[in-house]
Amino acid sequence: MSESFNYGGQAVIEGVMMRGARTMAVALRHPEGHIVVETEPLNEALYNGPISRIPFLRGMVMLWDALGLGMKALMQSADVAAGEEVSFSGPVSWGTTLVGVGLGVGLFMMLPSFLVGLVAPYIPSEWLSSLLEGLVRLSLIVGYMWLVGRMPDIQRVFAYHGAEHKTINAYEAGTDLTVDGVQSFSTAHTRCGTSFLLTLVVLTMLIFAPFRPSSLLERVLSRVLLLPVITGIGYEILRLTARLADRSWMRVLVAPNLALQRLTTREPDDGMVEVAIAALRAVFANEGRVIGKGEETRGTG
Repeated sequence: MSESFNYGGQAVIEGVMMRGARTMAVALRHPEGHIVVETEPLNEALYNGPISRIPFLRGMVMLWDALGLGMKALMQSADVAAGEEVSFSGPVSWGTTLVGVGLGVGLFMMLPSFLVGLVAPYIPSEWLSSLLEGLVRLSLIVGYMWLVGRMPDIQRVFAYHGAEHKTINAYEAGTDLTVDGVQSFSTAHTRCGTSFLLTLVVLTMLIFAPFRPSSLLERVLSRVLLLPVITGIGYEILRLTARLADRSWMRVLVAPNLALQRLTTREPDDGMVEVAIAALRAVFANEGRVIGKGEETRGTG
């Protein structure tokens, strides 16, 4: 896969956020039926500066920034859904991000470590203990995704997630970005955040398996303190799998990642795909990208 394929995104409430090399765009279906599109430049120093070329470090920094961008887009989508004024900024968005990250770390990192740590003294091997912890962690993640996926509103968000994947898949395949053209593609994508979660679970099992913590506290804290390191490694693995996605052996390795995405994607309707296309085209417009058959977008400022 070409390094120029650096587009990614996220589903939000009745919309899609797309992120390119220098721009992010959010396209939202307004309650009155039309599509609202807003764009914002990315941090140039972060995404195109020296940090973006330093392996492992770039993953930790970029993923944290992506969390902030995603939370701002989610809050914006809530504003549009409620018919309020659109705004990207505000300290509340960062506070919400911190709370969300804290809950995620507590539920999916600390809780499995704590539960397995209670019985770890009775497990003869740390490899078995680490495997059990990974299985508990994965069970919590899958259970959470399955549970929230049963909610009607979240099902629509997951359908927009499918529209985002289909649109990026269509672009990377060189297909014109029309609704009919995009709908023919899969809702799975190798660079999906859902896949990234499974990668982190496996990495956590492998990295901590050789070490036996001396106490329950040490066990829990080690998982939290080394999470940035695990995240950095996981980011590089995600880049590698995307770059080698056309290799048959890589397709076998990423099959579990793609299967897990079935929990967080749904088949979108044509209107959802239209929104996703609008978001990606807005990114192209601000970056001057050619989008097919010689058609070139113009920057919108």
